[in-house]
Amino acid sequence: MLMASGANYGVRLTLPHMFGVAIGFTLMVLLVGIGVIQIFDSFPMAYEILKWVSAFYLFYLAYKIATTKFRQLDGSAGSKPMTFIQAVMFQWVNPKAWTMALTSISLYAPDRNFLSVLMVAIVFGMINLPSISAWTVLGQKLSSVLSTEVKMRCFNYAMAALLVGSVIPALI
Repeated sequence: MLMASGANYGVRLTLPHMFGVAIGFTLMVLLVGIGVIQIFDSFPMAYEILKWVSAFYLFYLAYKIATTKFRQLDGSAGSKPMTFIQAVMFQWVNPKAWTMALTSISLYAPDRNFLSVLMVAIVFGMINLPSISAWTVLGQKLSSVLSTEVKMRCFNYAMAALLVGSVIPALI
């Protein structure tokens, strides 16, 4: 999603989305470690519900990516990149984020000691922003290749298809 945003809007307009992902996911890991994971321990059906809600939301986002209007990086378009708050909130319906948060807490802080959980969250926080920045910059670099509406539309369709494709294995 960040690569698509970088390609469609550039790095500068994608910064709120990037910081929302970085801060939102770090916060999610921390909250999962200090208690949210107990919901899944106590109510296994909660994971199943989350899986389907997340899948439907990701299908909606794939639709939004596929229908993004063509935009020159110095021009305007009808759509906008994800805001900081939207990106923070998105982490809570992102199945990849849930999988990473639940797995990392289970593996690296099995005692759920606050300092262990905090360390896992800090490590993710330090790694996350440089990693997602690379995707965003790659997207912006691709925008020079995607200089026509037809090319950008094909790129957006491909990104939407990859997003849908990444959801399907979780549902099987």
